[in-house]
Amino acid sequence: MAKQERDFYQRDEEEQASFLEQTWCNNCMEVDLGMTDPVEYEQDGVIMIEGKCKKCGETVTTELADEDDESEWID
Repeated sequence: MAKQERDFYQRDEEEQASFLEQTWCNNCMEVDLGMTDPVEYEQDGVIMIEGKCKKCGETVTTELADEDDESEWID
């Protein structure tokens, strides 16, 4: 299924900052290096935020968990 673009900047500033700071870079193999140039999209029912690692510039992707799905796992 094709990517459906979403507007990352419609999120509140605190939420944006959290997504931009809490990252994992597969190239650097480090957590929380941060990302720039965020692009938010939905593909196959999954919301993703993709940007560039602040340290190395490689693409980093964050998959957003559906809060409804997470609640199913809580006992």
